[in-house]
Amino acid sequence: MLVIKKLGIKQIITITWRFDLLMILFCGIIYLVNTNLFKTLVLPASFPALLGTAVAFFIGFNNNQAYNRWWEARTIWGSIVNDSRTFTRNINAFCKDYPNKDLLIHRHLLFLNSLTASLRKYKLKPQVLTYINQDLLYKHCNSTPTSLLNIQANNIVEMYQQQIIDGFQFNSLNNLLQNFCDSMGKSERINNTPYPITYLYFTELSIWIFILLATLAMVPLIGVWSIFFGWLIGFVYNVIDLNGREMMNPFVDAPMCIPLNMIVRNIEITALNEISSEQTPEPIENLNNIYIN
Repeated sequence: MLVIKKLGIKQIITITWRFDLLMILFCGIIYLVNTNLFKTLVLPASFPALLGTAVAFFIGFNNNQAYNRWWEARTIWGSIVNDSRTFTRNINAFCKDYPNKDLLIHRHLLFLNSLTASLRKYKLKPQVLTYINQDLLYKHCNSTPTSLLNIQANNIVEMYQQQIIDGFQFNSLNNLLQNFCDSMGKSERINNTPYPITYLYFTELSIWIFILLATLAMVPLIGVWSIFFGWLIGFVYNVIDLNGREMMNPFVDAPMCIPLNMIVRNIEITALNEISSEQTPEPIENLNNIYIN
């Protein structure tokens, strides 16, 4: 997630320079072909104007759908934060006589890290999670988030059978586990459902056709400056389109996506402070003062 209020020219060029060079080359070829082969073909300005309107609708639709995916993902993880706080508070309040009370909280933190690793498709590194119970960590570091929830559920049933918690407390904890399971399923649905490739393909194709027609239409009017004009038009449309593409997959490790590591770390700090743990991790730092992952 971006943490700076505005991007500098250097950051913008870093993101778009490949596309910029390609557009300048493309517009230059159009100019040379038009002036040397077609002897300055005169194209009505209404052609690129009409296509530009259609392309704008395409890009607007894609960006709207991308933001909906991003915002749903952020809402899901906002619920996970709230449910995690409630889970930690209830464990502390309901399970004072349970010897493995802290283990339940540590296992929940392992579940969050496992879910993050699953969504971002990397393997957990036990040596990094030094603040989580090490016996638990090395025993279940390869476990799936679902299996960790199953172990939590079995522990809660065990406490109920041993009369450590009553029926109301059991239902409260079990409902929270159900909420975690629902949030996990919703996150996986977004992560495993790619944005329709046809929308992206035809939007990109339309942008290039629009650049072609806009450049052709300006050659008779401004000559060689039509290369710059074509690049400028393409730059604006490309940057807006790129903004939506960056949000289409909200769980990947990228500047515009959901800062899962930061969210999980904040939950860890709160939970470990609740149980007065001796080891509490430091907050996640900004990467180059640009974004948090």
